[in-house]
Amino acid sequence: MGSMDIDQNRHLSIREAPAKSDYDQGLNGLTLDDVTPTSALVSCQHVFTGTHTTPIVTPIYHSATYIMDKLDDAMQCFTDGGSIYSRNSNPTCEMTECAINALERGAGSLTFASGMAAVSSIFLGFLKTGDHVVFQSPCYVGTTTALKHMAEHYKVETTFVTDVKTESFEKAIQPNTKLIWVETPCNPNVLVVDIKAVVDLAKPKGILVGVDGTFASPYVQQPLRYGADFSMHSCSKYVGGHLDLIAGCVTTSTVEQWRVLKHMQGTFGNMLSPHDASLVLRGLRTLPLRMKKHCENGLLVAQFLDGHPKVERVHYPGLESHPQHEVAKKQMIGGFSAMIMAEIKGGSKGGATVAEVWTILVVKYRIKINVRIFKLAVSLGGAQSILEHPYTMTHGKYLLSEEETKKSGVTPGMLRISVGIEDADDLIADLKQALDKVDLS
Repeated sequence: MGSMDIDQNRHLSIREAPAKSDYDQGLNGLTLDDVTPTSALVSCQHVFTGTHTTPIVTPIYHSATYIMDKLDDAMQCFTDGGSIYSRNSNPTCEMTECAINALERGAGSLTFASGMAAVSSIFLGFLKTGDHVVFQSPCYVGTTTALKHMAEHYKVETTFVTDVKTESFEKAIQPNTKLIWVETPCNPNVLVVDIKAVVDLAKPKGILVGVDGTFASPYVQQPLRYGADFSMHSCSKYVGGHLDLIAGCVTTSTVEQWRVLKHMQGTFGNMLSPHDASLVLRGLRTLPLRMKKHCENGLLVAQFLDGHPKVERVHYPGLESHPQHEVAKKQMIGGFSAMIMAEIKGGSKGGATVAEVWTILVVKYRIKINVRIFKLAVSLGGAQSILEHPYTMTHGKYLLSEEETKKSGVTPGMLRISVGIEDADDLIADLKQALDKVDLS
């Protein structure tokens, strides 16, 4: 400390004086003597004194509204930007959006109250009566439901393609096509759409291209690199990473597109809460580390399943056997994520069908004895490993018609696996002992 003129017995972090409010300082012409304790309690504001520093972690700005020094400040907020009301802007949300855009490299990002809020804002902001949308099936059922609603109430036409071939998207295009919506990797079959190929056929026709990359995460895949207009994610999954929040985000390729979505957000009020935004931001800070482990584990588990005698087929983009492996190598530049679709082989013992075998494996034995580390649950992208049975849990009769399920290619034998960040050897051992209990002879 040398010759510093300080009290050596006083720790440097201790303040010289108590914190003061605007009434303590006599600001605005009022002191504590001029108002009752109740009024002072309710209305006082902290007045900062000392050297200005910035918190390394973005604070959670819970405030619904913001104080202005003069009336002109309100006008400047409208013209130059600024926080007036948290439905329109919030500093915590804006920092989170900056972090998302740092990955996506777009014109700007927006955070929403859920992935579905993000998707719906795109549909409502850019589609009108008489427009046509091309979309693939299977996909996330919530998105299918939103498009059905648009068709019924807004007379937006929709064509679903039942595979991920670029020529199938091309054949579905009509003169009034406004948007091609791509989900890659797809939910739940983990097939991969060639984003650039779809963009190349859409752009000359003035068609917008949106990509739901939730299964990949923005660390693994950045659709705007390949010319997409919108990159959307359910932040409840890999971005948040802990299965403890509901949120969504969209990154746009132009400022004009961003402004349309910002208007939708302010109009319909589907913005993200500042508390959840802080959780998303926390998740983003560790996303690269987590995704590296997810990708590493995903490949090891997929390789195990691919070589198992009781497994009929495995879809994982990192396997050479995956039908779009070469496409995945080009556009999933951060790894192959950790989503797997596995389908068990059929068996005849006791008249068991593939559906019955999976029902036993996934439902009955999951509860009683089979998988021990994996959890039976919907959602994905968390630290914990999860498995689910699409035919009954996410793409079955309670959410899709029998015809829609059949067209989507979702079969009773499918299992969707979200590989977490536990030790891969433990996860493989868990799946092995579970499969060993299934007799298909």
